[in-house]
Amino acid sequence: MAAITGRDKNTPTNPRGIPYAPFVDKVEDYVSSRAEVDGTMKSFQEMISSVHRSYKKYQFMEANTQRREAGLKDKLPDIQRTLDMVRFLKTRKQNSDPLEATFELNDTLYAKAKIPPTDEVYLWLGANVMLAYPIHEAEDLLDSKLQAAQANMSNCQEDLDFLREQITTLEVATARVYNWDVTQKRKEKAEHGEEGEDERKPQPNG
Repeated sequence: MAAITGRDKNTPTNPRGIPYAPFVDKVEDYVSSRAEVDGTMKSFQEMISSVHRSYKKYQFMEANTQRREAGLKDKLPDIQRTLDMVRFLKTRKQNSDPLEATFELNDTLYAKAKIPPTDEVYLWLGANVMLAYPIHEAEDLLDSKLQAAQANMSNCQEDLDFLREQITTLEVATARVYNWDVTQKRKEKAEHGEEGEDERKPQPNG
């Protein structure tokens, strides 16, 4: 019988460290008799538990990745708009007329302002922190943040596909072993039935 082992340092993972689920093509590669089914199923459960505590851990990781993806979907347009504005301000000449703009103070309050040509912008960094940056530094910072967010989004989408594949693999592997066990039970029942009929047949005298 082939061994089904738990996670160790040699267990393959995706680039973010999420482990692969075991793939069972033929149950016969792991089980040679019904007596080994319970041990095999136990090995599956131990492997799943050691990989990520249980099958539910994959589902938790999937839900967590989906939340990260949703956050990035909200974040990316904001970074892109801010970067576009910084690049626009960078193109303005020192002798240009002030630019009249409407900006948001909060969700329901807007104000108008006249923006003269400038070499400096203020960026929100989060946690109620705003810092002044020279235009070229602000552009570099926003561009790096945009690239990082896009890379994270790509990784999230890749991880979601990977996790769904592993969840399906675990479901299929478990179902195949259970189905094999049911088939073997039917075969044994049929064999025992035939033996019983042979025993009930009258034996010839002398």
